[in-house]
This record gives sequence, C-alpha cells and structure tokens, in this order.
Amino acid sequence: MAKTTINTAALYSALDAARQERQLSWRTLAGEIGVSPSLLSRLGNGLKPDTDGFATIIAWLRLPAESFFERDGESNADDAREPDLMAQLAPLLRARKDLSETDINYLQQVIGLTVERARAKG
Repeated sequence: MAKTTINTAALYSALDAARQERQLSWRTLAGEIGVSPSLLSRLGNGLKPDTDGFATIIAWLRLPAESFFERDGESNADDAREPDLMAQLAPLLRARKDLSETDINYLQQVIGLTVERARAKG
C-alpha cells in the first residue's frame, strides 16, 4: 500500500499566495489562521505540520485536505489522470462574489494562455 504524506511545498505555496493577496506578514498570517509563526516557518523549511496545525490551516484556506496529499510510488504518468486545470478553476472563479463576469472571463483567458505557454516550453 502506498504511503500518503503531506506535500509541504504545495501547502506552503497556497499559504504564501493567500498571504500575498491579503498583504500580510507571515507572523500576522499565523495569528489570523490560529497557528504559531514557527509552524509556518517549519512548513517553509519543508517540515511536516502536526495534525491539528494541518487541520487548522486547510480549514482556514477552505481547501480540501486531499489537495495537499501525495502518495509514494505515484509517477508523473499518474498526472495524466488529473482533470484539466481550467475545468477545476472555472467553478472556483465563478463562485467568487468579488469578481464580475468580465473579471472571470479575463482571468480564464490569462490563465489559459499561461498554461498553453508553459506546456509549449515543456
């Protein structure tokens, strides 16, 4: 059976994106989330959070815990099973109350073109 672990890089990246969007320091972010600043520092250094810390962070991010899981033995070929990025992002963008239809369409175009460019560089 494959071992499942927390992808600390993905979790830290999600936190950093939220931090930058809110223009917060790491210490202020930790206080807003309800965890210690040292927990966020450990995450930044690739260390795994404790169970309660992980649960608190994902609840604050409002993202499913599974999105930060990685399983040993999965190869890049397993990535072919992933849904299309835009298929995942579209409902998230449309659920945002702070985005107009024009904003949503613009973001979808920008993200779509960026993904195409990244794939072309392969």
